[in-house]
Amino acid sequence: MRTPDLDVDGARVHVKVEGTNPTGSFKDRGSAVGVAAALAAGTDAVGTVSHGNMAASMAAHAAGADLDCVVLVPADIPTARLERIATYGPRILRVDGDYGRLYHDALALGPAAGVEFVNSDSPLRVAGQKTTTLELLRAFAAGEAGADAPAAPDAVVMPVSSGGHASAAWKAVREATAAGLLDDPPRLYFVQAAACAPVARAYARGDDAVTRLDADAVGETVAYSIANPDPPSGTRALAAARDTGGAVVAVDDAAIRDAQCDLAGAGLRVEAASATPLAALRRLRAEGAVDAGEHVACVATGVGYGGGSMSVDAETVTRGNSGRRSAPSEPRPRATARRRPRSRRPARACRSRPELSRRRSWPGR
Repeated sequence: MRTPDLDVDGARVHVKVEGTNPTGSFKDRGSAVGVAAALAAGTDAVGTVSHGNMAASMAAHAAGADLDCVVLVPADIPTARLERIATYGPRILRVDGDYGRLYHDALALGPAAGVEFVNSDSPLRVAGQKTTTLELLRAFAAGEAGADAPAAPDAVVMPVSSGGHASAAWKAVREATAAGLLDDPPRLYFVQAAACAPVARAYARGDDAVTRLDADAVGETVAYSIANPDPPSGTRALAAARDTGGAVVAVDDAAIRDAQCDLAGAGLRVEAASATPLAALRRLRAEGAVDAGEHVACVATGVGYGGGSMSVDAETVTRGNSGRRSAPSEPRPRATARRRPRSRRPARACRSRPELSRRRSWPGR
């Protein structure tokens, strides 16, 4: 959608609103493809490693397809996020230990446990998520971006965390160009929160690959959902930005909050991570990377999390250091989320804290 009120010093802003997807984020695109593939293959359970939108999305799509779902979340996950994921009744495992390694552990252990893990940059998820950019390109080509808009945006700006969505955008642009549908492909710009920006750091240094951030190099940020210190497809995102003439930038929390407030003023409710593209565009315009008169699409990836009033059944597991792996137990039948009786207090005061069941040990790598 064209949003003139958000124009940045002559740069014309369009916002791709992903909050209208079933669970409120672009993750539904990859989850839909992943769950459909699992059904076609006769798989009984799916899973993912996520502390936010992807977890809720996989759980919802699995529930709709009557599949069991296993979600691995970090032990320190905020209560609001845990409650939203639990709404769809998956088996939730809160992992105490090196959560970052679970991306790889899940892929290794899933087949033995009968669980098809559709993680952040799996081929199925990337295939689904490239439709974000394909829809954007189609809208411009069809004239839906406005009478004065070109046949394709001059630039696309989106948040980057694991790199899966960035990889998907690059794939969409390359495929559309190869098919003769794009004469002038857009530049791809990716943005991270300054407190956790391994891809932006690699870009600024001129590195060819993204390396994991040490713990002391990671800070707190309002854009919690994109704070990934070890992005599995970070190097692919880096290559995508360079190949298209774009860049990877980092923005601080003050800039993110300002952008989020301005988006709200334009009638768009988005989570903090979804406000980073507008914050980044303001920086890019100030630095001359984007010119006045250019049409720029900012991808608002999700609406974020509201309050809840739910009791959550989540198991806590610990990654040990025994040097061996074993598969988790068979997935249980999908749990039914338990809602507490309606209270006369404001909804914000009704939030419950997670009720943790038995503690298990997660095998080390």
